[in-house]
Amino acid sequence: MAVQWKKIGLFAVVVFMLYVIITDPAKAADYVQIGFEAVSDAARSIGDFMTWVANGGKD
Repeated sequence: MAVQWKKIGLFAVVVFMLYVIITDPAKAADYVQIGFEAVSDAARSIGDFMTWVANGGKD
């Protein structure tokens, strides 16, 4: 039964994304940019953390 809910949820997300892209492409582009910035910031933070760990946890 859980698989059916996952399929329904995924379908709803895809339909919403298509709706946003079709009705307001500029806003959809802003959302994509925000997503890429978030991923970039997360990767940078993980890199900073790994560097800190490699240096023995010293500031």
